[in-house]
Amino acid sequence: MLFPAVLFISLSLCKCDRPNIVFIIADDLGWNDVGFHGLNQIPTPNMDALASSGILLHNYYVTPICTPSRSAIMTGKYPIHTGMQHTVIFGTEPRGLPLSEKILPQYLKDVGYKTHLIGKWHLGSYKKKYLPMYRGFDSHVGFWSGKIDMYDHTNQEKNYWGFDFRKGFSVAHDLFGHYATDIYTNEAIKVINSHNKSEPLFLMVSHSAVHSGNPSEPIRAPEELLANFTHIKDFQRQKFAAVLSKLDESVGEVVDALQTRGLLENSVVIFTTDNGGPAEGFNDNRASNYPLRGVKNTLWEGGVRGAGFLWSPLIEKKSRISKQMFHLVDWLPTLLCVAGLNVSSLQSLDGIDQWEALSKDLKSKRVSILHNIDDIYGSAAITVDKWKLLKGTNYNGAWDGWYGPSGREGNYDAGAVQDARAARALRALGLMPDLDTVLKLREEATVKCDNMSHIPCNPLKSPCLFNIEEDPCEMRNLADTEPTILRSMLEELEIMNKTAIPPNNKPLDPRGDPKFWGQVITNFGDYENLNANSLC
Repeated sequence: MLFPAVLFISLSLCKCDRPNIVFIIADDLGWNDVGFHGLNQIPTPNMDALASSGILLHNYYVTPICTPSRSAIMTGKYPIHTGMQHTVIFGTEPRGLPLSEKILPQYLKDVGYKTHLIGKWHLGSYKKKYLPMYRGFDSHVGFWSGKIDMYDHTNQEKNYWGFDFRKGFSVAHDLFGHYATDIYTNEAIKVINSHNKSEPLFLMVSHSAVHSGNPSEPIRAPEELLANFTHIKDFQRQKFAAVLSKLDESVGEVVDALQTRGLLENSVVIFTTDNGGPAEGFNDNRASNYPLRGVKNTLWEGGVRGAGFLWSPLIEKKSRISKQMFHLVDWLPTLLCVAGLNVSSLQSLDGIDQWEALSKDLKSKRVSILHNIDDIYGSAAITVDKWKLLKGTNYNGAWDGWYGPSGREGNYDAGAVQDARAARALRALGLMPDLDTVLKLREEATVKCDNMSHIPCNPLKSPCLFNIEEDPCEMRNLADTEPTILRSMLEELEIMNKTAIPPNNKPLDPRGDPKFWGQVITNFGDYENLNANSLC
């Protein structure tokens, strides 16, 4: 056996003050959609400045799709251990993240944090008890389901369509027509400016960008920004670029607000995508995971290797590439440690406290990652040390290739990184690295697979095995040449599968159709005495 089937935590109390925690989530951002991974096509200067001043998470893994990723962040558990492993929660689906799970904001409230969620929830909304303000958040401005149009804030999903934007529990019709990214930015600044600095702050900004919206116009950006990207010939990618530029701008404005308020010097800032990018028209979108293989909702590296970084003045060894293996489930114990909680009693977690390993650049306790097991799709993947196993795949293999654009043509505007709003805030703290450091880190973080020879695999026919350290682009299937490793990996996957609980997916409930609720997606399950026929 290559590693224990369940990873238990045996950790000491983290000796640190309670810093502010700002957790920024991009939706559907691809590996290749950030400048710090080698992209020239679309500038992301604020993200690049923060990443180069903190830690670029190079061996960082997410889950392949929205709801499972958010459940992993919130619980510190793999989705197979919460029933969230199969696809996403739909707005008319009567389920949510199990109420038996204590989640991140609830833990933080226990030690005095003020907790705020801005943007996307997507962990259940059919009853109030599944919603953010019943699960540890003091406030929520945003939406409950999986996606919205960036301007009209409606969600067309499955066989229904409805408005989905809230201030707490109140429907926010007054925000109709306002660009979603601007709403989130303004609300985040409002929270920061009104925060009582004697208390620690937990602010989660869960963006809509760069997720596609409704089928009629899936990618929507402010028209005036499109002129900045006329060098991009694909018009949908051009619009994607404008959406991404607004996201980057938002990151800069939030960091600037933290600095202006005197909060940044005692803050931990996390930036992460929730899953890999939907490339070349997948989900009507134009993200890029180049040169990684696969897309969102696949278990290839393009679906599960995440763009992310960690920034804080509390990090001892800053401005570096982190090679530690890290998974979304690690955020909960890591941040609880930073907040001063003793996490040694949380024995049921899959996550590992990695604060010390990341801060001091020490060897990580994590040696394996379960990417997912979905017995409904018939797909599973696991990484142990340098080996990755894929068994089965999604979409009958239709999205198992390599997709661009590379976006590496042209020049990188390093000067824009130095001039970005986030860089100015960091410079005020004496924490912005010089230009040479920015360029050096970017070069180290750029994945290149140009010289790799190809050994094909078809996971629908037989499991595939890759040396992911040498072959991050999954081009050389070593299943035939490494039979002992293959057998051990298959055994380990089977052991993990025995710990899984069944997926908790439910059939869509016709009572949840927004047409019965003023064309608004709502918590229909709180009205058990009503039925769809009586509402007609």
